[in-house]
Amino acid sequence: MIDIAKRFEQNPLLSPKDLPASIDGLQITCLLNPGVFQYEGKTWLLVRVAERPEQKEGVISFPILTETGTEIIEIPTNAPELDASDARIINYKGVDYLTTLSHLRLLCSEDGINFYEPEGYPLLVGEGILEAFGIEDCRVALIEGKYYLTFTSVSDNGVGVGLRTTTDWKTFEKHGMILPAHNKDCAIFEEKINGMFYALHRPSSVEIGGNYIWITSSPDGLHWGNHKCIIKTRKGLWDSKRVGAGAAPIKTEKGWLSIYHGANENHQYCLGAFLMDLKDPSKVIAQTELPIMVPTEEYEVSGFFGNVVFTNGHIVEPDGDTITIYYGASDEFVCGAKFSIEEIYSLLKFNNV
Repeated sequence: MIDIAKRFEQNPLLSPKDLPASIDGLQITCLLNPGVFQYEGKTWLLVRVAERPEQKEGVISFPILTETGTEIIEIPTNAPELDASDARIINYKGVDYLTTLSHLRLLCSEDGINFYEPEGYPLLVGEGILEAFGIEDCRVALIEGKYYLTFTSVSDNGVGVGLRTTTDWKTFEKHGMILPAHNKDCAIFEEKINGMFYALHRPSSVEIGGNYIWITSSPDGLHWGNHKCIIKTRKGLWDSKRVGAGAAPIKTEKGWLSIYHGANENHQYCLGAFLMDLKDPSKVIAQTELPIMVPTEEYEVSGFFGNVVFTNGHIVEPDGDTITIYYGASDEFVCGAKFSIEEIYSLLKFNNV
């Protein structure tokens, strides 16, 4: 496999030990999958922070959100109706739960490498029954002076896409769930096309269909329609099991460039790229056959859920060719890497259109 990522020498940039837990009684298990944006001359990460209580022998404990706050649920590990074979999800008496509770936390940096938590900015936490298991993996899009935050809302009702907007990162307008369960990996384009908002998203099916990337449009950024499936899994390749969008597609002279993740049957997550038509992004004109980034470093191979590189945030540098991506490694660490758009172009296989 080809890997054209130029990883930061300082990786991992952030580890669970680098931040305090949000409340007493919890500890940070993972820092991962940040949304990325620039604001007031700094690089900002909206990091997913996953927490749970310290685990004790003979018991699995995990937090959920209720109307009165955070509740800790404890289940004996020898309970006959418990399936704890996955580090991320357990099933008890036929109901799925997450082993951690995630919120979103703002960090900033003057150099794009050393990040810290600034004062005066709120934590973004789950609210209401559709976010009882937390909010995760936020993408950030700046459109006409307003930041659009699309994130995964998780509860026992399913996994859907929530939206909040802001202009100052201190006050937020909440728009509820804009794409219902089961859906995630929603990345809004940072420019209207023919007067319409566009977004990539990933509905899921366990019966007919699969975990594919779709595109949708909207007149107002809130109400979405004209859904179309544009990228499917490919049997025998690195993205054979599931695919999902990364951050907002990048406008280039050749088309809208999207960095996406794919996983195979062994749950190895790699990154690839595809290109959409500038005037009609529902038309995919090229895609990489090989991945552009493969988990190879120790911090990518070993961790909370190993063999994973996953991005939903990047910055296009002023030279117009360099992309700095920030990514989650093994579902535990936040890391950085650089790519060349021209180098990605060289790996694209164009369709005969």
